[in-house]
Amino acid sequence: MAELIYDKDGRLLFTKEMKQEYTLLMPQMLPVHFTMLKYILELHDYKVDMLTTTHRGIVDEGLKYVHNDTCYPALLVIGQLIDAVKSGKYDPHKVGLMITQTGGGCRASNYIHLLRKALHRAGYDYIPVVSVNLSGLEKNPGFSLGLKLIRQMAYSMIYGDLIVHMANQCRPYEIIEGETDRRIEKWVNHLTSEFKGKGSFKTKHIRENFNLISDDFASIPVKRVPKVRVGIVGEIYIKYAPLGNNNLEEFLRSEDCETIVPGLTDFIIFKCDNRVVDHEIYGGKFLTYFGAGLLEKYVIKLQRYLIEAVKRHPEFRVPCTFEHLKKLAGDYLGYGNKMGEGWLLTGEMLELIDSNINNIVCTQPFGCLPNHVVGKGMVRKIKDNLPQANIVTIDYDPGATRINQENRIKLMLANARMSHTKSILKHSRIERCVPNTNLN
Repeated sequence: MAELIYDKDGRLLFTKEMKQEYTLLMPQMLPVHFTMLKYILELHDYKVDMLTTTHRGIVDEGLKYVHNDTCYPALLVIGQLIDAVKSGKYDPHKVGLMITQTGGGCRASNYIHLLRKALHRAGYDYIPVVSVNLSGLEKNPGFSLGLKLIRQMAYSMIYGDLIVHMANQCRPYEIIEGETDRRIEKWVNHLTSEFKGKGSFKTKHIRENFNLISDDFASIPVKRVPKVRVGIVGEIYIKYAPLGNNNLEEFLRSEDCETIVPGLTDFIIFKCDNRVVDHEIYGGKFLTYFGAGLLEKYVIKLQRYLIEAVKRHPEFRVPCTFEHLKKLAGDYLGYGNKMGEGWLLTGEMLELIDSNINNIVCTQPFGCLPNHVVGKGMVRKIKDNLPQANIVTIDYDPGATRINQENRIKLMLANARMSHTKSILKHSRIERCVPNTNLN
């Protein structure tokens, strides 16, 4: 058994010996993206198991060890990790827990401390917690984010965005059931295996992959019948994680809808842009400003390549550029508004409406003040300016019932279907009224 080693502050370290012996348990947020992350970590000789559990017992475990006034995503993630430790599937003396740590103003910065406190209360002080962060907040001898690993993780997020963007526009219309999911699995395996070799980060190769991915999904046999399209925005964990939003995407598909979920690339650029705007407003280290600006420009360039790949197939909706998203949000909020999802959340709603997706579910953890401001708080203003907007805000917390959430969404969908039917009838009348100019 690996020796337990503590730092000068009493923090249990994840050692090099533990890397060889321990399994790291990783919560899931975005199913496709995080599956790629798991495979990438395994390429670097980490033993990783991604948790996909969604049962009610996770909430109950979270409530045992986390104050119910704490951010709901923290309660879920900690509850899921402790539930896994208690499940009997793992040897508690041979597991470590992996959790992200942002270092920003959000309570997500405190998740790792809440998790350690929960482990202490549950009697698992001997389980190490590994912080995944780019801010140098915590370091462990057995876990490090080298440049190669960071690049692989970043590219997996962008590739994941393209895969999900194309898949969401195929799955509701596929003729062969399960074909879209098979293509997803194919590309996740292919891309992560590519990371083993050289040249996987070359711009030419990335653009080729983008084109191949878009072409492959466009080749899926589909029957495109009119469906209500629904956008999903909100706090990052609740928006993406099936555990956090009670399998919202699956529910909307069961209601015969096409779901549109903004990708993670805009959030990555948004975090870089924050550093640039901070310097412009408040000053600070020029090196941080310069480095963030370079990274922002690079990811924006990759996003443009992704957009070009989607444009090859006119039947698919093309995501907008970050510049356009930022411009839309600028009419509503200042760019210094960055807590939580900041102006980005408002911008995502505006971009969806701008691309004629007027039906939106805005998800947020109850009590997440930043997102109540930039999400729920902006709905009235958006509807005043854009009356076609059909937005429902849904709170998620331990006491919220799934049936209540789904009933509220169904009311939104009822309005959406009325508008959808009117639109179809309007277009059919216009087509009947157009004179046939091809008559001889």
